[in-house]
Amino acid sequence: MPQAASTLTRPEREPRTGSDFAPLLRTVKSQGLLERRTGWYAVGILANLVALSAVITGMALLGGSWWVLLLALPLAVLSARTAFFGHDAGHAQISGDRRTAKAVGLLHSNLLLGMSYAWWNDKHNRHHANPNHVDKDPDVGVGAMVWTQKQAAQREGFARWLTRNQARLFFPMLLLEGIALKIYGFQDLKRQPARERAVEGALLLLHLGGYLTLLLTTMSVPTAIVFALLHHALFGLHLGMTFAPNHKGMEMPDPESEERWGHLKRQVLTSRNVRGGLLTDWFLGGLNYQIEHHLFPNMPRPHLRLVQPLVRAHCRELGIPYTETGLVDSYRQALTHMHEVGEPLRAG
Repeated sequence: MPQAASTLTRPEREPRTGSDFAPLLRTVKSQGLLERRTGWYAVGILANLVALSAVITGMALLGGSWWVLLLALPLAVLSARTAFFGHDAGHAQISGDRRTAKAVGLLHSNLLLGMSYAWWNDKHNRHHANPNHVDKDPDVGVGAMVWTQKQAAQREGFARWLTRNQARLFFPMLLLEGIALKIYGFQDLKRQPARERAVEGALLLLHLGGYLTLLLTTMSVPTAIVFALLHHALFGLHLGMTFAPNHKGMEMPDPESEERWGHLKRQVLTSRNVRGGLLTDWFLGGLNYQIEHHLFPNMPRPHLRLVQPLVRAHCRELGIPYTETGLVDSYRQALTHMHEVGEPLRAG
């Protein structure tokens, strides 16, 4: 039985002498950009918890009216903030201490969201190690959608129809992602060692029981059902809009190119940044600096903006393409790639 990872990424090791990444890493370390920002995260987590409490209070006050459905939107947005803190805890961005990072991750993922922290870590670990690699990155494996024409050619029946239309169905399908993430967590429990399974399972059940109790004690059954569906649909859409721009439509390394690429090229060529200001940073949880995040996965979120000029200049010096675009154009590029993947099936 494989051991579930407690944190996603260990602090960067000094790369071998002569690597393209080594000079950049030395510069980043010398400027203190890998040092933790515990205070920044503490304030952010506290603010998020207070905001969640305010929304829950509003649900109790408005639960007798259909107006309570308006609170599904802020709850979905705050759920995404919660997911971002769980993500950062898994990457050791919040704390370098394993137990502390795991406690923060379990609180945000399992207890507050009903998502399995161990499942997410295992999946996300493999993604970071080999981004956009068809055989190694679970994010581009065959699922509801596919990411290469080779994958598309193997689809049959309803899956084939889905692939033909996956670009226009992408955002509607994200409405199901919030519920799917909870299901994946429960399914993953059987993979986990007994002790991990007990802790994760108990927290997932606590979340589910607490969520149902909140809805059914503040709302009528019909209102509670609609609220839960709306909340999870908006939550899934928000997360999907956050992760979709990051890699879809970027380079997909094969075994031959993988051997030529070092850490720098592997992470830069497969990632896309999203240009924007503080609102974009907040909405996307800092993951709009996807290149920097992949190069330095345990770098605190507020430092990603600061390291970007260093990374961009280093890539320019080496002649490595550095991809950055606006939010809307990032979705256009991702959807264009999905449309092209299904093209042979439409032509046939």
